Amino acid sequence: MTVLFISETLAFSFTSLKTSITLDDNTDPQIRINFNITLMDLHCDYISVDVLDSLGTNRQNVTKNIEKWQLDADGRRRVFGGRNREQREVRQEEHAESLEELHENGVHAPELTEENFQDFVTTNELSFINFFAPWCIWCQRLHPTWEKFAEKLEEDGVPVGVASVDCVAHAALCREKRIQAFPTLRWFRSGDAISPDYKMDRTVNALTMFTKNKLQMEEKFKDWEENKQKPHHYPEIKRNMMGMAPEHPGCQVSGHLMVNRVPGNFHIQAKSKSHNLNAAMTNLTHKINHLSFGDDKMHSSRQRTLKRVLAQVPDDHKQIAPIDESLFHTNKYHQAYHHYIKVVSTHLKVGSGSMKDVLLYQFIEQNQIVYYDVDDVPEARFSYDISPMSVVVEKESRKWYDYLTSLCAIIGGTFTTLGLIDAFFYKVFRLKKD
Repeated sequence: MTVLFISETLAFSFTSLKTSITLDDNTDPQIRINFNITLMDLHCDYISVDVLDSLGTNRQNVTKNIEKWQLDADGRRRVFGGRNREQREVRQEEHAESLEELHENGVHAPELTEENFQDFVTTNELSFINFFAPWCIWCQRLHPTWEKFAEKLEEDGVPVGVASVDCVAHAALCREKRIQAFPTLRWFRSGDAISPDYKMDRTVNALTMFTKNKLQMEEKFKDWEENKQKPHHYPEIKRNMMGMAPEHPGCQVSGHLMVNRVPGNFHIQAKSKSHNLNAAMTNLTHKINHLSFGDDKMHSSRQRTLKRVLAQVPDDHKQIAPIDESLFHTNKYHQAYHHYIKVVSTHLKVGSGSMKDVLLYQFIEQNQIVYYDVDDVPEARFSYDISPMSVVVEKESRKWYDYLTSLCAIIGGTFTTLGLIDAFFYKVFRLKKD
């Protein structure tokens, strides 16, 4: 009796978890996607986040609630790329003269090849190079401006060599220089590239002002070179003044998207309003620092309470962010990872107070490498599908009347058993007396 009583009391005191599957009754028209993704070899200026779904939604270059950070070679945040910021449109000039007409008085911006490129940027202490592709519309619009700009520098006696490189005819040279977009306007000093690349307006005046500002910085640099009073800080000062701090193409893009609760995808693609991307140099290797669906509770003020709730749930019901800190590396161009995600809403009815019913979204993910044609720019795609079913996890405990019934049954059974035993021994001993 004592053992049964203790067993029933313990069973009444403790609770167990019960899992059931029901139709999802969530009537919210949209769901939130939280993401933090690092692109290892793509500049923030060329990153576009697009959203498509089966209802026909097609949002290009989403910037709301999204921020970008340019990274250094060690993966640390280096330059804030902006939040809710649209890509800047570069202003261009239109010229009445064609490029052939501008060449009538001579070619002022010669076209370089693999054979004479290094000699040109080395011979000219300062040089400004336009890397272009003949099929690029932005490059075609720039050609007359670039020729007029080179001619103006000659007229003003500015000691800067201006030239161009055709990246279709000299693809190996452009691969060596890691040209990711057309046109790329790059400054060289004594044969060494100086970052960042020029990305402002493409007008003769803007290019001329930029060049003259660079020359002024050169003069200041030479003054610093003569100053030896602070040798310990000299190399850092020298590098900062010249804008020679190495620029790594990595970018961290993070934020959240509000999408319709229908099958769809969001994808990260190399895109620009004022450039044509070089498909041959677009590398979509990426690391998923965080990816989840629903309200980002793990970063809210209720984080501690939520962790206590999750501590009561088995691991197989906590697949909220199963691919965090995962690296997806592509070792060749013209390929990228596509992710396929199945999302299931999960109700955790195991807490108390405001956490009595917690809605989370679990998901499972599969991925594969997709191969692209030579002329297509790859994209990192995240396709999602929200299940119409919902998982409910709730506590299950015995009712108080069930516990009392069991106790009464134990007591009654005990007395009945003792009565039977007493009657048995009574009859046995009575027969012996007789």
